Amino acid sequence: MFCKNCGEQLNDNQAICVKCGVKVGDGNAFCANCGKEIDPNATVCMNCGVAVKKAGAGDLAGHDKIVMILVALFLGGWGVHNFMMGETKKGIVKILTTFLLCGIGWILALVDLIKIAMGKYVVDPEKYI
Repeated sequence: MFCKNCGEQLNDNQAICVKCGVKVGDGNAFCANCGKEIDPNATVCMNCGVAVKKAGAGDLAGHDKIVMILVALFLGGWGVHNFMMGETKKGIVKILTTFLLCGIGWILALVDLIKIAMGKYVVDPEKYI
């Protein structure tokens, strides 16, 4: 494992890089897998082929924030915004809770809408809620 900020080799137990002082996992100048310098906007390391960007808070799987807010507002109870972001499990849960539990899916969609608007929504295709 390598520091993504300076490229220094790290051991698995380190919390920060002793060379540059940055928290392990922070930075975007070097590949964490091979330690080679990468383009800060790259999604894949051209040296080793490993994905260098992961979805984080505020990243809506490439969709525009305003569009996702509108979709969550008008179609959220049916999980449409979740399906758009690749969160199939969450979308199915929203459909089921909307039909079987008297519209609770709309409450879950409202929570998603607020998170999207605040930039706190994290796309995670493996989660159910």
